[in-house]
Amino acid sequence: MEREPAYATEVFGDGIGRARRFAGSLAREGELRGLLGPLENARLWSRHLLNCAAAAPLFATGSEVGDIGSGAGLPGIVLAIARPDVAWTLIEPMERRVAWLSEQVADLELEHVTVLRARAEDVPRESFDAVTARAVSALKGLVPLAAPLVRDGGELIFLKGASVAAEIDAARKQLAAARVSDPRVDTVGDGVLEEPTRVFRGTVRRARA
Repeated sequence: MEREPAYATEVFGDGIGRARRFAGSLAREGELRGLLGPLENARLWSRHLLNCAAAAPLFATGSEVGDIGSGAGLPGIVLAIARPDVAWTLIEPMERRVAWLSEQVADLELEHVTVLRARAEDVPRESFDAVTARAVSALKGLVPLAAPLVRDGGELIFLKGASVAAEIDAARKQLAAARVSDPRVDTVGDGVLEEPTRVFRGTVRRARA
């Protein structure tokens, strides 16, 4: 398992203890339970936990956020550790992953987190102030799933890779259909992380009668 970087405490603050426990659980069980690939322990902190946690400041205090395809808990569990002042719903259709998420929520005593076994398209519309996701699909497929779940004026906040600008160009039709305004890419973690996190952001503005 990758050694914890010195700046992890700066990123997680008071949540560093829970972050360490979650990292340990992922290191022990992630590959065994089909949550992470066989090479991921070597970059567990830098590539996964800190990459997710860097986006924590983007969510408003007291907001309700849905994490689509939460899987191993990346980013949902990590963000919940970093932001206990936000209500998180982890949306995951696969039973074995739901079991893992539920175990982690209980073990880490994350009382502000709900685990929901469902597909994104089956979640009630306009349930959240923001929706996040990481490594689920390209924007072309993700935006139509996520935007309906966001309340008017809410945000899509997706953790993305180096090709995010190309994804935005390819998803112009879907962004317009979902009434996503001001689509952009922000970087977070500059000056702290070795590689800053790229985040797609867009605001959902629905036409009202």
